[in-house]
Amino acid sequence: MRIFRVEMGRGDVLRSTMTSKMPIAGVPGKAVRSRSRVAVALDAERMRALAEWTARTLETDSPVPFGAEIVHSKSGERLMRAHNAVAVENDPSAHAEVRTIRLACKKLKGFSLKGYTLYTTCEPCPMCMADALWAGLDRVVYGATIADANRFCRQIQIPATEVAKRSDMTCAVEGPVERERCLTLFTHPNMQRAFRTWATKRGKR
Repeated sequence: MRIFRVEMGRGDVLRSTMTSKMPIAGVPGKAVRSRSRVAVALDAERMRALAEWTARTLETDSPVPFGAEIVHSKSGERLMRAHNAVAVENDPSAHAEVRTIRLACKKLKGFSLKGYTLYTTCEPCPMCMADALWAGLDRVVYGATIADANRFCRQIQIPATEVAKRSDMTCAVEGPVERERCLTLFTHPNMQRAFRTWATKRGKR
C-alpha cells in the first residue's frame, strides 16, 4: 500500500496577544513583536496535531517522519498540509514542506504565501527553507532539528536560520517546538526499518 497524504481545510482560529519586540531570524536591525504565552502554546498545540497526523503513516507501507502544514498567520485557518512523498513519487524534491507550499500556491492560484505560517515536524533543509523564503511565508516553525534527523538519514547540515540570514527576504524561523514528540516519528520501529530500506535504495546505481 502506498500513501499519498494531502489535507486541506478546517477553520482553526489562532489568537494571540503581542508583547515586547524581538529580532527576526536572519534579518539584522529588523524586529517583530514577541508572541504571548497563548501564541506559544498554540504553536505547540499545532505541532502536536501535525506530529499525530504524520504518525498515521507509520502504520502503512510508506512511513515518513516528515509532515508540514500551512496556516493563515492571523486566523490560524489551515490552508494545506502534506507528507514527504519522495519514495512514493520517485521525486527527490518531494519533501513535505515543498509539497505543501506547491499545493497551497495552486489552491490560492498564486505564488505568494505572504500572511501564512509553515509548521513542519523537522527543521527545513536548505531546499525547503529556500522555497519558504521564495514563497514569502511569514514564519517557519519546526519540531525536530536537522541534527536530530541526521542521526537517522542523510541531511544537508545547514541550519534554516542560516539560510534565512543569507537571504534578503524576511521570514522568522522558530524552533524546536515539541522536539521530543517529533523525534518519536524517527524512532518508531517501522520508521527505523524504512530508513534501512532507504539506505539500500540509495546505494544502488
